[in-house]
Amino acid sequence: MSGEEWSELENDAIVADYFSMLSDELVGVRYNKAAHNRSLQEMISRSKGSIEFKHQNISAVLKGLGETWINGYKPAFNFQMSLVDAVARHLQKREGWPARPASTLMVISEAPGAIWVSTPPTLQNTPPPEELEQMQAVARKFDVAGRDERNRSLGKAGEERVLHHERAMLASAGRQDLARKVRWVSQEDGDGAGYDISSFTPEGENRLIEVKTTNGWERTPFHISKNELAVADSNRDSWTLFRLWNFAREPRAFELRPPLDTHVDLTATSFQASFH
Repeated sequence: MSGEEWSELENDAIVADYFSMLSDELVGVRYNKAAHNRSLQEMISRSKGSIEFKHQNISAVLKGLGETWINGYKPAFNFQMSLVDAVARHLQKREGWPARPASTLMVISEAPGAIWVSTPPTLQNTPPPEELEQMQAVARKFDVAGRDERNRSLGKAGEERVLHHERAMLASAGRQDLARKVRWVSQEDGDGAGYDISSFTPEGENRLIEVKTTNGWERTPFHISKNELAVADSNRDSWTLFRLWNFAREPRAFELRPPLDTHVDLTATSFQASFH
């Protein structure tokens, strides 16, 4: 039966098993991949190799969906959309997924340190065209950017993490005076400023930081508002977009400076309708 297309029941079974392992991994519980594989072989009569490869397909689907995936199951592409639908069905049942692992649940008094900040994605590290096309198709179908934007708990947690990052960076540069002045603008003043965090460079120059957070990989698409773009354009020397990714595991980041259209393709996704 190895050459036959997987049925909906088979896809649902392996997706549920995959998330069982992933849930354990995120909270640091040990599990046995071989035992899971054997159990699935008995349940759905698929070979060990077929199950292993399907696990890799699920990792690829999760990558396209901007979610975290199991370490050791390297994403394998050319998956069928029926598998994407199975993963989407499972995620729909698990509202609030992923549960934040204990390592990233922060208490303000603990003052977590700086985040690893790297260079933004470039043409040189773009995935192969067929992989990128498949991931982009999944992201569009399930509006991954809109999902992250609507996830207020994720956005708030990301902003809080960047607040601590900025304070830690300034403190390590010997500017505790500036670290004490870093403000969480979106929480203290409300949304609408066009940025979330008001910080400084070690030299005392202003840093206006808009935070965009995802649990997915660094190329996960994101939403940015017309107001945020306008504020970025009028504050080119001080405004920066702080892209926080891999947040459910080990938060990593890069920064984009305006004009943003030199880094990303900006696509209008909604229009205001007014009566004649």
